[in-house]
Amino acid sequence: MDRNDEVREKIERLVRLLVANGAGGVLISSRPNFAWLTAGGSNTIDTTREVGVGSLLVRADGRSFVLANRIEMQRLLTEQIPPGIFEPVDFAWEDEKASPTWVADCTRKLLDGKQLLSDLSAGNAARVVESDIASCRYELTPPEVDRYRALGRDVAEAIEQLARNLEADLTEQAIAARADAAVAARGARNAVTLVAADDRLKQFRHPLPTANRWRRVLMIVVGARRGGLTVALTRILCAGAVPDELKTRTVATANINAQLLAATRPSISGMELYEVAARAYAAEGFAGEEHLHHQGGAIGYRTRDWVAHPRCQERVHLNQAFAWNPSITGTKVEETCLTSADGAELLTSTADWPRIVVNVNGRDYASPDVLSL
Repeated sequence: MDRNDEVREKIERLVRLLVANGAGGVLISSRPNFAWLTAGGSNTIDTTREVGVGSLLVRADGRSFVLANRIEMQRLLTEQIPPGIFEPVDFAWEDEKASPTWVADCTRKLLDGKQLLSDLSAGNAARVVESDIASCRYELTPPEVDRYRALGRDVAEAIEQLARNLEADLTEQAIAARADAAVAARGARNAVTLVAADDRLKQFRHPLPTANRWRRVLMIVVGARRGGLTVALTRILCAGAVPDELKTRTVATANINAQLLAATRPSISGMELYEVAARAYAAEGFAGEEHLHHQGGAIGYRTRDWVAHPRCQERVHLNQAFAWNPSITGTKVEETCLTSADGAELLTSTADWPRIVVNVNGRDYASPDVLSL
């Protein structure tokens, strides 16, 4: 399957969505959905905005269009969109700026009065169906799986190499800058970079990097994106011997992670997976820790498509990516995995980092251990 075949398969998924909703077309404008539908293209200039500088329209008859102002159209066609699939519809940037619904209004002219669906709000011009579009993304195509495996390997190697070469007394901010640079050198970009040194690791689940200096224990967390796909991982290291309490808690967290990995199979619900985690915390002697941080969930073209919680009705799909991140105060484990009929395949685990291997129902599941420098 080449890039054009991948895009056509995704167009077919959207056509089925349109038929099911009795609609004439669906407008794709968000950064994650644009990347998905173009098999890795980007409509992003300003990363603070959810909406990109180009939109895609898929009609119920299968015809597809790219809509953009004349500043962006040629670049999108040349560098971001596979050739021969999307028909260009351009317009003056002045017209686009004059009306917040200009793109949707242009789109409606191509639908002969039929209903327009959209992934983002466009006033009264379209009905938002982002959750339905997201469900079209969940089952990854074979080329996406290949790209995901390569991304997971590259990001894990970059962060682990960085961690093994860090010197004590660096600030969290300096370490975060190195993590961003290490990932960028692999052609990816961190959407999330968290760093916690020593006491901050025990205090905060989402530690944005500060001027605090690393003395003994350090946690690095990244959510890295390339071609739209995102992986998440956490690595903890220690200058010198690993304290016994940290060892004990990390092993317990790895046991919880193994239960989640073993349970992540097609058709199980997010609610059921949350219950798996809650029971595992209790079995490890840390009942209630699940309330102090979410446990992770589905990942893909967003850092999380959904998170497992007590009322989550989302269900796991075959070839869907997940990132579980169980944590016990002072430690955490996190990898990105891919579902299959045989269980979860880890995408960000390497043989060069110490691992805790836990057997669940006859299958081994690895979690990252604490590295001692």
